[in-house]
Amino acid sequence: MAIEITDTNFNELVSQSDKPVMIDFWAVWCGPCRMIAPIVEELAKEYDGKAIIGKVDVDSNPGVATQFGIRNIPTVLFIQNGKVVDKQVGAAPKQAFTSKLDALL
Repeated sequence: MAIEITDTNFNELVSQSDKPVMIDFWAVWCGPCRMIAPIVEELAKEYDGKAIIGKVDVDSNPGVATQFGIRNIPTVLFIQNGKVVDKQVGAAPKQAFTSKLDALL
């Protein structure tokens, strides 16, 4: 299951991670967010132990969303060593996410 990333636990889970991190910025009311949610959950299982797969609810955690200038959702960021190295804006097929994750492993 994808990890819930919040304004409170962001530094602990993301900034200090020695693994690549994929963060899905989403909201309950967002249709495209619901479309990719099952993909994000599949990736959380498939990459368990190799990468951190997390979700940020932008309505509940505006601090993290603001920090990265998230204006459109879904936006998926790929972070390595605390820095954004790639991103996907909008819904996309699973292959789009796996190719970006695999490039970081």
